[in-house]
Amino acid sequence: MSLDQPGSPAPHGHSRRAFLVTAGAATVSLAAVGPRIILASNKSGLDPVVFGDGEHKYECLHDWAQAPADIVLGNTHGVAEDSQGLVYIKHTVHASSSKPDAICVFDPEGKFVRSWGGEYKGGAHGLHLSKEKDGEFLYLCDQARGIVDKTSLTGEKVWTLKCPMESGLYNNEAEYHPTNVAIVPTGLPEPWASRTGDIYVADGYGKNWIHHYNAKGEYLRSWGGPGGERGQVSCPHGLMVDTRDPANPMLVVADRSNKRLQFFTLDGRHVKFVKDEMKAPCHFDTRGTTLLVPDLQARVTLLDKDNKLILHMGDGENYNLRDKPRDQFVPGKFIAPHGAIFDRKGNIFVVEWVEVGRVTKLRKV
Repeated sequence: MSLDQPGSPAPHGHSRRAFLVTAGAATVSLAAVGPRIILASNKSGLDPVVFGDGEHKYECLHDWAQAPADIVLGNTHGVAEDSQGLVYIKHTVHASSSKPDAICVFDPEGKFVRSWGGEYKGGAHGLHLSKEKDGEFLYLCDQARGIVDKTSLTGEKVWTLKCPMESGLYNNEAEYHPTNVAIVPTGLPEPWASRTGDIYVADGYGKNWIHHYNAKGEYLRSWGGPGGERGQVSCPHGLMVDTRDPANPMLVVADRSNKRLQFFTLDGRHVKFVKDEMKAPCHFDTRGTTLLVPDLQARVTLLDKDNKLILHMGDGENYNLRDKPRDQFVPGKFIAPHGAIFDRKGNIFVVEWVEVGRVTKLRKV
């Protein structure tokens, strides 16, 4: 483990993601899954699309984030909300952008507040906001440079976590391409309270390992490794400490290329799989007992406390639109959801892996 203080040189190493999705993959019949998707629009086609019904009903508002003229969003990879309701978007920065800032902050209405993070241009990936005893912090994965940075909400660096060479799993730092981070939150009962602040890092675009550190950034263990058996992973893309049952918290992994969720104890022991309704899960968030799963194969999924399907939203059919101009996007259809969160009001924000960037607000109605 290498934990660098601000000012340390960044590690080298660059790799493009190896994940490809076959266009035209089979879609799930709504009749087969039970929960329905309601698409509402008037004859003019100008009304917003609405997904779902009852307590899970959302109005789809694409292109919510109002970026300034000198910032052009690239692939929008991460999204988070702070305690003041500000929304943080992490993107790779489009080639046409005159400003290199990869972290953009917006107010609850989508108006631009500030930006920073030019050093993450190109490699910007996982974004996690953690509310800790000393304040709120961002954990930022740069998959191209093979680092995880902890920063303040305005970009002041706390530390940098490099490739865990002490794990014995890497020949050099260039093999390491972290995709996402999870942090054990405050407020869990014993014996889990002693784990508060523990850090988990997914090497999703590298060698398919999950690395565990304590709150000080000291290396503890690794598990996973490439494969499809229980405990093994293939593109462990997203991580989250699932506290829907606070007496039994688990680390849930978006085991993307295996098309499943995989649950582990906080020490890395396999507990279970969730395979139903998964195509290419990317990440997670929760609100109450509801699990939110952005799925790269063109939809956003809600699961209940038993990880059973509540609703698929915006189920798209043309993944190949991800590198096309925005005027080819179909309203109410997702292309490549990469990250998603609930905000404090129960709305959902979705960011997509599309070249021109897209931030969609699903307003709870």
